[in-house]
Amino acid sequence: MGWVLDHLIYRTTITGRDNVPTGGPVIFAGNHISFLDGPVMFGAAPRPMHILVKQEMFKGFLGRVLTASGQLPVDRSGDRAALQRCTKLLDAGRCVGILPEGTRGSGEAAGISSGVAWLALQTGAPVVPVAILGTRTGGEHLDSVPRPGRRLHVSFGGALTLGRRAGESGRASMDRAAQEIRAALAGHVQDAVRLSGQRLPGTGDHTDLTAVAGTPADQTLRTMQ
Repeated sequence: MGWVLDHLIYRTTITGRDNVPTGGPVIFAGNHISFLDGPVMFGAAPRPMHILVKQEMFKGFLGRVLTASGQLPVDRSGDRAALQRCTKLLDAGRCVGILPEGTRGSGEAAGISSGVAWLALQTGAPVVPVAILGTRTGGEHLDSVPRPGRRLHVSFGGALTLGRRAGESGRASMDRAAQEIRAALAGHVQDAVRLSGQRLPGTGDHTDLTAVAGTPADQTLRTMQ
């Protein structure tokens, strides 16, 4: 579905695929402006991934497609099991995709949940920031579907490897790692905007960017430290 969206329904420019490690575990962390971001990121990536998707999407035909393609349901109110499933996949050398802003907004990565940082620290997997542009434009509703033929842009940034520092508490490590990931993703999104000429939807439709939709709630992480 992701390949069809990128190459047949929309005109997607893909850059930075060489930044993705060719082997071993990888965490893809993308900005979030539309419900199409996950499949568009999947279709553009040089490696297949398991994307965290809110469990409400796993219903009917779509739910069967998500399950068959290896996507992972997550309870937005807190889901330790989802983190553990991601950990097992990464430990096995596979790739996990996360939209760490949690909910659809401006896509600026003004805030992210800590799930992506916990996974990076726990598994040692590098984090690749992914800028996704064009899936929603200014003035469009959060639930709008882009018209076929629209130009999209997906850019993979340089991989970021994080680790714990000597004498640093688990919570301090996770907060620092989350900030580093947020800064890397936000900076990469702005670079992609400048290079592609495609703008973000804007800040007028911000929802709570620290709410969790693509990763388990931060209170769940505190119980796992």
